[in-house]
Amino acid sequence: MREQVSDDPRDDPRTEDSRTGGSRTGDSRTGTGPRLRVLLWHVHGSWTTSFVQGRHHYLLPTLPEGGPWGAGRLGRAWPDRVREVPVAELADTDVDVVVLQRPEELDLATRWLGRRPGRDVPAVYVEHNTPKGDVPNTRHPLADQTEVPIAHVTHFNELIWDCGRAPTTVVEHGVVDPGHRYTGELARTGVVVNEPVRRWRVTGTDLLPRFASIAPVDVFGMGLAGLNERLGLDRAALTPVGDLPTERLHAELARRRVYLHPVRWTSLGLSLIEAMHLGMPVVALATTEAGVAVPPEAGVLATDPRRLVTAVRELIAEPELAHRMGKHARQAALARYGLPAFLANWDRLLTQVLP
Repeated sequence: MREQVSDDPRDDPRTEDSRTGGSRTGDSRTGTGPRLRVLLWHVHGSWTTSFVQGRHHYLLPTLPEGGPWGAGRLGRAWPDRVREVPVAELADTDVDVVVLQRPEELDLATRWLGRRPGRDVPAVYVEHNTPKGDVPNTRHPLADQTEVPIAHVTHFNELIWDCGRAPTTVVEHGVVDPGHRYTGELARTGVVVNEPVRRWRVTGTDLLPRFASIAPVDVFGMGLAGLNERLGLDRAALTPVGDLPTERLHAELARRRVYLHPVRWTSLGLSLIEAMHLGMPVVALATTEAGVAVPPEAGVLATDPRRLVTAVRELIAEPELAHRMGKHARQAALARYGLPAFLANWDRLLTQVLP
């Protein structure tokens, strides 16, 4: 998606204070409440890409060495409202709300801002993941505190995490619409997964040979080294394509006949939602939130892998059926995971945590 750079001074956070005495004034263009200075870390690229499409000013900490705590925008083509701020300058930077995504960020923000999130500055904690360990008894790192609400990205996650007395809510995913790009011209299956060898059963990597026996499988994502060797498949049966830039990933993925989501235990992947936006039919394990995200007319979901293998066979053999399902998948994704609703829901939540 090409970003439009605005020359409106209201889009420049450097001029906000001199005009209004702060950014928390109503937006005269939309009339939808205050525009905020939001501090957050660049943790999940696709989620952050959607989040920063909003109307606020987004501040990303940077360290000279980069790394997980100071990576900034990592060269992403995000709007000019996204600004990198050196960690050394954060204590003198006006911040209206902090969006936390990892437990360590709570103490980091306290040290770097000189203010405690949830106590001295409003904050929200975004929980992107399903719990690990003693499920469903896994205690959330912020369980029982009441200063920082926990925003889950799926209702399943809110149900399964034990958050104790901590206030919780759900803000479902939203993605920037890549457009209806599906052709399905290649009688192959597409999978998007990071580190499938390390994560193995979690991501359903062990199931891939069943699908490769029906049609070639193309795997997109990071950390694919050793995948063929571990599965005992040659590259004719399974091709590790690798990690592609988003635009190219969407173009290549949309050429595959079927999108396969064999995941056992992760949160609802944005790659699944993006594939639906592209207009791809979905074959997926009916685990975690997938059964809610993909309606019956948009694909096939089951907990029996044999049923999914049959579905892939049918869609490979029937391109017209694949196209019909893909159109329904796109309609469902736009209705539930469109960007406008995502941004509006986040606007409401950020406004609610303000004093």
